[in-house]
Amino acid sequence: MSVRNLITHVEEAILSLLLLAMTLLVFVEVIARFGFNAGIHWAQEVTLLLSSWFVLFGASYGVKVGAHIGVDVFVKQLPSGLQRGVTLLAILLCLFYCGLFIYGSWVYLAKMKMIGIELEDVPIPKWTVMSILVIGFGLLLIRFLQLGWKVLRGEAEGFHFSDEAEESMEIARELKKANGEESK
Repeated sequence: MSVRNLITHVEEAILSLLLLAMTLLVFVEVIARFGFNAGIHWAQEVTLLLSSWFVLFGASYGVKVGAHIGVDVFVKQLPSGLQRGVTLLAILLCLFYCGLFIYGSWVYLAKMKMIGIELEDVPIPKWTVMSILVIGFGLLLIRFLQLGWKVLRGEAEGFHFSDEAEESMEIARELKKANGEESK
Protein backbone atom coordinates (compact mmCIF):
# COMPACT_ATOMS: atom_id res chain seq x y z
CA MET A 1 0.00 0.00 0.00
CA SER A 2 1.38 3.39 -0.97
CA VAL A 3 1.70 6.28 1.45
CA ARG A 4 -0.98 8.19 -0.47
CA ASN A 5 -3.45 5.31 -0.10
CA LEU A 6 -2.57 4.96 3.58
CA ILE A 7 -3.24 8.67 4.19
CA THR A 8 -6.56 8.40 2.34
CA HIS A 9 -7.57 5.38 4.45
CA VAL A 10 -6.59 7.18 7.66
CA GLU A 11 -8.61 10.26 6.63
CA GLU A 12 -11.63 8.12 5.80
CA ALA A 13 -11.28 6.21 9.08
CA ILE A 14 -11.12 9.43 11.11
CA LEU A 15 -14.18 10.82 9.34
CA SER A 16 -16.04 7.54 9.82
CA LEU A 17 -15.17 7.41 13.52
CA LEU A 18 -16.27 11.00 14.05
CA LEU A 19 -19.59 10.37 12.32
CA LEU A 20 -20.10 7.09 14.16
CA ALA A 21 -19.31 8.62 17.56
CA MET A 22 -21.62 11.55 16.91
CA THR A 23 -24.47 9.31 15.76
CA LEU A 24 -24.11 6.86 18.65
CA LEU A 25 -23.92 9.65 21.21
CA VAL A 26 -27.10 11.28 19.90
CA PHE A 27 -28.85 7.90 19.75
CA VAL A 28 -27.91 7.02 23.34
CA GLU A 29 -28.91 10.51 24.52
CA VAL A 30 -32.34 10.21 22.86
CA ILE A 31 -32.91 6.74 24.36
CA ALA A 32 -31.80 7.94 27.81
CA ARG A 33 -33.89 11.10 27.66
CA PHE A 34 -37.13 9.73 26.24
CA GLY A 35 -36.89 6.12 27.41
CA PHE A 36 -35.58 6.60 30.93
CA ASN A 37 -36.26 10.30 31.58
CA ALA A 38 -32.56 10.86 32.27
CA GLY A 39 -30.12 12.59 29.94
CA ILE A 40 -26.36 12.77 29.60
CA HIS A 41 -25.51 16.32 30.67
CA TRP A 42 -22.41 16.60 28.46
CA ALA A 43 -23.87 14.98 25.32
CA GLN A 44 -24.91 18.17 23.53
CA GLU A 45 -21.53 19.84 23.95
CA VAL A 46 -19.60 16.77 22.84
CA THR A 47 -21.94 16.27 19.87
CA LEU A 48 -21.32 19.85 18.75
CA LEU A 49 -17.57 19.35 19.10
CA LEU A 50 -17.67 16.08 17.15
CA SER A 51 -19.69 17.72 14.38
CA SER A 52 -17.27 20.66 14.19
CA TRP A 53 -14.34 18.24 13.93
CA PHE A 54 -16.23 16.29 11.26
CA VAL A 55 -17.01 19.40 9.21
CA LEU A 56 -13.60 21.04 9.46
CA PHE A 57 -11.65 17.83 8.92
CA GLY A 58 -14.04 16.76 6.16
CA ALA A 59 -13.71 20.03 4.25
CA SER A 60 -10.14 19.24 3.23
CA TYR A 61 -11.09 15.69 2.31
CA GLY A 62 -13.91 17.12 0.18
CA VAL A 63 -11.42 19.26 -1.74
CA LYS A 64 -9.20 16.21 -2.21
CA VAL A 65 -11.94 14.03 -3.73
CA GLY A 66 -13.91 16.80 -5.46
CA ALA A 67 -17.01 16.38 -3.31
CA HIS A 68 -17.76 20.08 -2.90
CA ILE A 69 -20.49 21.62 -4.98
CA GLY A 70 -19.32 24.45 -7.17
CA VAL A 71 -20.71 26.85 -9.71
CA ASP A 72 -18.26 26.79 -12.57
CA VAL A 73 -20.54 27.16 -15.59
CA PHE A 74 -19.00 30.54 -16.43
CA VAL A 75 -15.43 29.29 -16.02
CA LYS A 76 -16.09 26.25 -18.23
CA GLN A 77 -17.10 28.60 -21.07
CA LEU A 78 -13.69 30.32 -21.05
CA PRO A 79 -10.74 29.24 -23.22
CA SER A 80 -8.50 26.71 -21.46
CA GLY A 81 -5.69 29.19 -20.75
CA LEU A 82 -8.08 31.65 -19.19
CA GLN A 83 -9.78 28.83 -17.27
CA ARG A 84 -6.43 27.97 -15.78
CA GLY A 85 -5.78 31.60 -14.81
CA VAL A 86 -9.20 31.99 -13.19
CA THR A 87 -8.70 28.69 -11.34
CA LEU A 88 -5.30 29.82 -10.05
CA LEU A 89 -6.80 33.13 -8.93
CA ALA A 90 -9.57 31.26 -7.10
CA ILE A 91 -6.99 29.01 -5.44
CA LEU A 92 -4.97 32.04 -4.34
CA LEU A 93 -8.11 33.56 -2.82
CA CYS A 94 -8.83 30.25 -1.04
CA LEU A 95 -5.25 30.19 0.29
CA PHE A 96 -5.64 33.76 1.55
CA TYR A 97 -8.94 32.84 3.23
CA CYS A 98 -7.35 29.79 4.90
CA GLY A 99 -4.41 31.91 6.00
CA LEU A 100 -6.73 34.44 7.64
CA PHE A 101 -8.57 31.69 9.46
CA ILE A 102 -5.37 29.98 10.58
CA TYR A 103 -4.00 33.25 11.94
CA GLY A 104 -7.27 34.16 13.67
CA SER A 105 -7.63 30.65 15.08
CA TRP A 106 -4.07 30.70 16.38
CA VAL A 107 -4.68 33.99 18.20
CA TYR A 108 -7.97 32.67 19.59
CA LEU A 109 -6.43 29.40 20.80
CA ALA A 110 -3.49 31.22 22.38
CA LYS A 111 -5.90 33.40 24.35
CA MET A 112 -7.99 30.38 25.37
CA LYS A 113 -4.86 28.63 26.61
CA MET A 114 -3.60 31.71 28.43
CA ILE A 115 -6.94 32.27 30.18
CA GLY A 116 -7.34 28.56 30.95
CA ILE A 117 -11.02 28.24 30.07
CA GLU A 118 -12.47 24.73 30.17
CA LEU A 119 -15.46 23.35 28.33
CA GLU A 120 -18.79 23.94 30.07
CA ASP A 121 -19.72 20.30 30.68
CA VAL A 122 -16.44 18.40 30.33
CA PRO A 123 -13.30 19.22 32.35
CA ILE A 124 -11.04 19.63 29.31
CA PRO A 125 -9.21 22.83 28.35
CA LYS A 126 -11.23 24.50 25.59
CA TRP A 127 -8.19 25.26 23.45
CA THR A 128 -7.38 21.55 23.01
CA VAL A 129 -10.68 20.63 21.38
CA MET A 130 -10.92 23.91 19.48
CA SER A 131 -7.53 23.19 17.91
CA ILE A 132 -9.48 21.71 15.00
CA LEU A 133 -9.73 25.28 13.72
CA VAL A 134 -5.99 25.38 13.02
CA ILE A 135 -5.84 21.70 12.02
CA GLY A 136 -8.82 21.86 9.67
CA PHE A 137 -7.81 25.06 7.92
CA GLY A 138 -4.18 23.87 7.80
CA LEU A 139 -5.29 20.71 6.01
CA LEU A 140 -7.50 22.79 3.72
CA LEU A 141 -4.54 25.05 2.92
CA ILE A 142 -2.43 21.98 2.03
CA ARG A 143 -5.19 20.68 -0.27
CA PHE A 144 -5.40 24.01 -2.09
CA LEU A 145 -1.62 24.10 -2.46
CA GLN A 146 -1.71 20.58 -3.92
CA LEU A 147 -4.50 21.56 -6.31
CA GLY A 148 -2.66 24.73 -7.32
CA TRP A 149 0.46 22.69 -8.07
CA LYS A 150 -1.56 20.29 -10.22
CA VAL A 151 -3.12 23.20 -12.15
CA LEU A 152 0.29 24.83 -12.66
CA ARG A 153 1.72 21.56 -14.01
CA GLY A 154 -1.28 21.02 -16.28
CA GLU A 155 -2.43 17.89 -14.44
CA ALA A 156 -5.76 19.47 -13.47
CA GLU A 157 -8.03 21.98 -15.17
CA GLY A 158 -9.95 23.18 -12.15
CA PHE A 159 -11.45 22.27 -8.83
CA HIS A 160 -13.31 19.21 -10.16
CA PHE A 161 -16.46 20.00 -8.26
CA SER A 162 -19.25 17.54 -7.91
CA ASP A 163 -21.64 18.25 -10.78
CA GLU A 164 -25.09 17.71 -9.30
CA ALA A 165 -26.89 18.57 -12.53
CA GLU A 166 -24.90 15.98 -14.50
CA GLU A 167 -25.33 13.39 -11.74
CA SER A 168 -29.10 14.01 -11.71
CA MET A 169 -29.28 13.62 -15.48
CA GLU A 170 -27.30 10.36 -15.25
CA ILE A 171 -29.71 9.02 -12.61
CA ALA A 172 -32.65 10.03 -14.81
CA ARG A 173 -31.11 8.23 -17.80
CA GLU A 174 -30.53 5.12 -15.69
CA LEU A 175 -34.10 5.19 -14.38
CA LYS A 176 -35.48 5.69 -17.89
CA LYS A 177 -33.37 2.83 -19.15
CA ALA A 178 -34.45 0.58 -16.27
CA ASN A 179 -38.12 1.43 -16.81
CA GLY A 180 -37.79 0.87 -20.54
CA GLU A 181 -36.22 -2.53 -19.98
CA GLU A 182 -38.86 -3.52 -17.41
CA SER A 183 -41.77 -2.76 -19.78
CA LYS A 184 -40.43 -5.07 -22.50
